[in-house]
Amino acid sequence: MLSIITLIAGLAVLILAGDYLVRGSVGLAARMQINPLIIGLTVVAFGTSAPELFVSLQAAFDGVSGIAIGNVVGSNIANVLLVLGVPALLSAVSCSEKGIGVSLAVMMALSALLMVFMANGTLTRLEGAALLVVMFGYIGWQIHRVRVDPKHSGVNVDGEIPLPLAVSRIVLFIAGGLIGLPIGAWLTVLGASEIARMLGASDTAIGLTVVAIGTSLPELVTTVAAAWRRSGAVAIGNVVGSNIFNIGFILGVTGLVLPLDVDARIIHVDMWVMFAASGLVVALAHWCIPLKKLSGGAMLLAFALYIFTVF
Repeated sequence: MLSIITLIAGLAVLILAGDYLVRGSVGLAARMQINPLIIGLTVVAFGTSAPELFVSLQAAFDGVSGIAIGNVVGSNIANVLLVLGVPALLSAVSCSEKGIGVSLAVMMALSALLMVFMANGTLTRLEGAALLVVMFGYIGWQIHRVRVDPKHSGVNVDGEIPLPLAVSRIVLFIAGGLIGLPIGAWLTVLGASEIARMLGASDTAIGLTVVAIGTSLPELVTTVAAAWRRSGAVAIGNVVGSNIFNIGFILGVTGLVLPLDVDARIIHVDMWVMFAASGLVVALAHWCIPLKKLSGGAMLLAFALYIFTVF
């Protein structure tokens, strides 16, 4: 029971601290009068991926590579099947967002690159650096597009500069986020590891399921809110952007800091599931197929079956 409480507390702190970091960073960027689209591409994107980053880093330092890698792979699977499946039950989710083609290609390229890197059972520092190079190249290209033609940026951020926050609130939010994230990550990894040992499950299994779903909750909340407002394009853009950052930035940074051992199950099963889920998003976007109740239910069923196979 204590381990479950520790895990829940860790996830709650991660979500709250991530939100604080985003709000403070956006407030700081607004005071510096940075283009809001660029804020979305850099500050907000990093802030929403911060929980996964700190969890993977903490797991790597603790020698629990299964959680470090399973967190990212499982999160990318959950982002498609769960995060797109749930809002489809509320409202049709459009997958034909303008300007998303290159982002889809980058998502698939990073997924394939990660599969190649992990094939030998290890993610090295050099391979982590390569993922980061692709990630920063993608961000640079997006920022260039925003400056040339903001209407075709493929990023869903309000076109108005956010109202600047008071300096004291900006400092409070950023400090709270930076302090809370490592604490939340430590609690999450500690609780998840203990639960894995108690249940006789592997760290990889817990990382692929419990931790991955927990760190995907911000994306789920965002897409459900978007579906409720009939803004389906926000949902697909949110998922694609999150999946790119998970591989390119989170595993890139984690692998650069510490080489990671890859579980055989991830190599032979979970990476292929992640690649197939990403391919599903590409197919839906290419043929402009909206997600409705039936398809959303099918995605949730597929996700439930996948979770069943993990255990």
